[in-house]
Amino acid sequence: MSKPSASSVDRKSGFCSETRTFRSLRPPVLLPPDALPLSFTSYAFSLLPSPLPSNPALLDAATDASLSYPDLLARVRSLSSSLADRLALSKGDVALVLSPSTVHLPVLYLSLLSLGVVFCPANPVSTPAEISHQCRLVAPVSVAFATSSAAPKLPPHLKSVIILDSPQFHSLLLASDHERPAASSSTTAGGESGVLQSDAAAIQFSSGTTGRIKAAAVPHRAFIAMAAAFHQYAPRRPAAEVTLLAAPMFHSLGLAAVCGGLVLGRTTVVMESPGFAKMLRAAAKHRATTLLAAPPVVVAMARSEEVDKYDLGALEAVFTGGAPVPEEVARRFMARFPGVQLRQGYGSTEGGGIATMISNEECSHLRSVGRLGNVEAKLVDVKTGKALSVGQQGELYVRGPAVMIGYVGDYQANESTFDSEGWLKTGDLCYFDNEGYLYIVDRLKELIKYKAYQVPPAELEHLLHSIPDVLDAVVVPYPQEDVGQIPLAFVVRKPGSNLSEAKIMDYVAKQVAPYKKIRKVLFINSIPKSATGKTLRRELATRALGGSRL
Repeated sequence: MSKPSASSVDRKSGFCSETRTFRSLRPPVLLPPDALPLSFTSYAFSLLPSPLPSNPALLDAATDASLSYPDLLARVRSLSSSLADRLALSKGDVALVLSPSTVHLPVLYLSLLSLGVVFCPANPVSTPAEISHQCRLVAPVSVAFATSSAAPKLPPHLKSVIILDSPQFHSLLLASDHERPAASSSTTAGGESGVLQSDAAAIQFSSGTTGRIKAAAVPHRAFIAMAAAFHQYAPRRPAAEVTLLAAPMFHSLGLAAVCGGLVLGRTTVVMESPGFAKMLRAAAKHRATTLLAAPPVVVAMARSEEVDKYDLGALEAVFTGGAPVPEEVARRFMARFPGVQLRQGYGSTEGGGIATMISNEECSHLRSVGRLGNVEAKLVDVKTGKALSVGQQGELYVRGPAVMIGYVGDYQANESTFDSEGWLKTGDLCYFDNEGYLYIVDRLKELIKYKAYQVPPAELEHLLHSIPDVLDAVVVPYPQEDVGQIPLAFVVRKPGSNLSEAKIMDYVAKQVAPYKKIRKVLFINSIPKSATGKTLRRELATRALGGSRL
């Protein structure tokens, strides 16, 4: 990062007039020297206190099976040795992982990372065709780890497949007594194998909700920076925190939660199968103090009567990311859970954690996704390329230690994603206010082109969510020859509601400029979403084109 003079950086907004960039208002995160050989596994374990925490490190929500911190370290050591000795895995090899969240999955990830093996977590409900495509993107795949139910989806050409729910894998996990560390022993993982912080740690697949799936290579340095930020910024509490993870571990949100819980010595409760009622039951049973979940879960918590069946009195904070929570939904959530912080964050597989909320004061900015973390940012005019200032809307560019190496084997995508100075283009239209809070207007690719205007769907979706009879809503572009595109709303009504298309369009029209009006409404039973809660907009746009009379 460039180093401007202190006088050129506004202490309130973080805007630097000299470089026309935005700086974090938080204390700088202390990182190890970037030239130091270091895997994420060893760095994460080095942050743990001695003696090790007495609370469980990982807990299965359904079975109550758990791993203590000493057991976790022992199993990582044992599995690392077994993978190297029995499977001959070493630095630079690629391992595909196809599994739901389990208490053993972090052990596998950490073991692979300690050897310098690049792990590729994939959604276990993907189709065989999707998995084959992912394997081609990251080829050659040295080994695949999959559950017995997911393994049949793997391409037949893969030479080495380890079934995770088999005696073979469990024998690799079990450490002998002399390998098991005492609670006060060293917490380093060992087995560095010459791993550099700049080496690829993981290859994560983009969601593909707005285009073709891409494979993002993320370095050990990115995971180290994330862990360091957790360790430095996260508030401490006297008793051990219990985090319920309701996001999958193949997604960056779930990975971040596991890493954060580990370096903070927390108990992370893992859910193998999704489900709103299951999540509420687990939160009540295990007295979860923190919940990490996708935005649709926040919407359901704000509106569903199911919540009243469970005692969530231990809950102190809900972390969410992946998509902005509509302001009206956030207000309903806070009214229903007055003692619970709703902490929104913003980041991506490619850019890491970019902004988040920490304090109560920050959480009160409902439309914001927080303030910058350990990252430098700038806003760029999408037409002129000019760097913008406070209050001006532009595409957000970021630069920092958590940014990906690049897309694997996709020169064209890398050329369009990074500029000549190494800035990552997020593709998000954003602005900063004069207190350094970041606001997401919309995805640039999702803006609706109505005549000469650009209409952000998110603005219309926020209005739709404020209608009492609307459970969920999404706005997509629909082609119309005379104007280019019109805003079309897919709406989920409450059961028994007589809310009409005309009432919805009239409600929105009274609150927006004429060019932003919703021109068509389709009622739908549910909004299709990915496993991580992202709306499948392309599916809805295709449905509007092919299956509905408009």
